[in-house]
Amino acid sequence: MRRFFLLTPVAVLLAAVVVVLATEYVVARPSTRTKDVAYVPASAPDFDKARHILDVYSPKKAASNGQGYPVVLFIHGGSWTSGNKNIYTFIGRRLAKQGVVAVLINYRLAPPVHVPEQAADCARALAWTVQNIRQYGGDPQRVFVMGHSAGGGLAALLATDDALLAANGLPQNSVKGAIMDDPAGLDMYSYLKEMKYEGDAQYKVPFGNDPVVWKEMSAIYKIKPNLPPFIFYIGGETYPSISGSAGRFRDRLKATGQAPAYTIIPGRHHIPMVLQLYWQHNVIYQGLLKLVEAE
Repeated sequence: MRRFFLLTPVAVLLAAVVVVLATEYVVARPSTRTKDVAYVPASAPDFDKARHILDVYSPKKAASNGQGYPVVLFIHGGSWTSGNKNIYTFIGRRLAKQGVVAVLINYRLAPPVHVPEQAADCARALAWTVQNIRQYGGDPQRVFVMGHSAGGGLAALLATDDALLAANGLPQNSVKGAIMDDPAGLDMYSYLKEMKYEGDAQYKVPFGNDPVVWKEMSAIYKIKPNLPPFIFYIGGETYPSISGSAGRFRDRLKATGQAPAYTIIPGRHHIPMVLQLYWQHNVIYQGLLKLVEAE
């Protein structure tokens, strides 16, 4: 009997793994994944073969409108020092199944690079997407950005910083909207000046010691009229720094006459805010599909 109870957790775990794998197989069938496409030329002096790459997830069936599917470029989090697109394959598959071409990117991590270089990487990935996504079934006129945690802060920069895009291959801002999933780094200038929390010094590894850089890499200071629409999803139990900066970002958008959709999900901590995207009918996908006007 004791042996049975010892084996039961293992059996339950194996059953769960089988269910997850079966689900992924079913979800993957309607989509095509194109892996490890370089978005920076290999001849570039700073080319990184592991980080300057992206994956594209496309619906297998062509869009009925003749123009292509809407596109969402997803930027992973990881405190600007870790993370990989391969962790988030489920997001690409879920989006493709629901009529969206998904672009999941890697970017260089700190150290040795800092956030300005990471933002430039994301801008170059966006430029590649606009220039090439039609061949993957996407509409280059409907490109949206999305990010979780540090990726949310980087996505916000793409939606607000025209100079960043112009310096990296996009003379005009092509972002049609931004989906913020528990975004971090929207106001690193205030955060690093205050240093209110234990361990805050770790964020000087990616952001450096110059307050000018902190402000330049904080999208909240780039808010202006006529930005593309933002939608926010904030965990009810997330870090105070995230909920606080997201709230201030929302208020500044409102002051320009643009009131973003802003949803607080009760009981959700920071990491579950991205893990919940495993489920196709999640509330974030519902808002996203409405924003991008998916078929």
